[in-house]
Amino acid sequence: MAVTSTRRAIVRRGRPTTDDLAVEAPLLLALDGVTVATLMRTPGHDLELAAGWLCVESGVRRATDIVELRACREDDLDRVHLTLAAGVRPPRPRAYLTTAACGVCSADLLDLAPLRGAAPTPDWTVPADVLTGLPDALRARQRTFDRTGGVHAAALATFGGELIGVFEDVGRHNAVDKVVGRALLDGRLPGSDLLLVTSGRVSFEIVQKAVAAGVAGIVAVSAPSSLAVDLAREHGLLLAGMVRDGDLNLYAGTDRVN
Repeated sequence: MAVTSTRRAIVRRGRPTTDDLAVEAPLLLALDGVTVATLMRTPGHDLELAAGWLCVESGVRRATDIVELRACREDDLDRVHLTLAAGVRPPRPRAYLTTAACGVCSADLLDLAPLRGAAPTPDWTVPADVLTGLPDALRARQRTFDRTGGVHAAALATFGGELIGVFEDVGRHNAVDKVVGRALLDGRLPGSDLLLVTSGRVSFEIVQKAVAAGVAGIVAVSAPSSLAVDLAREHGLLLAGMVRDGDLNLYAGTDRVN
């Protein structure tokens, strides 16, 4: 089982004690033996993380596009070895570092190649009280956050408010990649009948990942950026932010909420 938290000596109120911290460690992604990315992440669900990362960074659109997806420990580093099916566009050959702060550091800002399948029915709506209840439902399943206070979480949810998988990580974009990767491997993408729920703010790369996953909308505890709102509107996503204490702001897709 992956170690997601660790303990360090600290001083609190002038006295020595210990504190639980979220683990942050590198994960190398190797395509056909060549490192294509180093992700700084919280260990655990590395295969889902790699699969979700490929949804935006390559031509992967379904589980069968990935021929090999194998995690191992080599040279004292965690790695995931990848092989794509013939004809699937690979990530551009650049061994870049993705930190826990930014999920699009070296990617072309507007290079989307999205995985958008059949759109939701034109008349779909979701009750406002379902949206306002999603962050609390997510928070109730954040076990690593309970220990450390230092990780984000993401999940997919139905229009009825049922959460499908909850993943945590020091990087909010990593948590989203883990959710998207699990859905990809389970054959649930595009998620046109699902919402992406995230504990963090919504910046461009979060909407980029939502577009790639083909979800209907995003529900977030914190606020979006201006570019995130513009991209959500461009792609017809519902975007609810500042969802807390029974209230919310609707930044896009206002006609989808009843």
